[in-house]
Amino acid sequence: MDMNVAVVALAALAHTSRLSVFRHLVERGQDGAFPGDMAAGLQMPANTLSFHLKTLSHANLVTSEQNGRFIRYRANFPVMQELIDYLTRNCCDGDPGRCFPATKPRVPKGVRLR
Repeated sequence: MDMNVAVVALAALAHTSRLSVFRHLVERGQDGAFPGDMAAGLQMPANTLSFHLKTLSHANLVTSEQNGRFIRYRANFPVMQELIDYLTRNCCDGDPGRCFPATKPRVPKGVRLR
């Protein structure tokens, strides 16, 4: 993935509603979802959802497939992985051991570690 493609994908995800739509499709896996189901589940008007799906489609982050009168949308997992790979390429100067956080993870109140 080159930088221009990454910028388009990141720009598409840089909106709370579009990120919610994309995450919803990622959660649905290869089954994907129909717009009517997504609009109801995300409590989003159909025309707004359509606008966001178009933006995600233009960024190649989602694919669509016609099923009779309906269109099924799916997250484009290979492109998502390419974006993750692009963002993490050469992480920590190629030394993965340096990529761990410098501090311990926060433990929620009331949780005891053994």
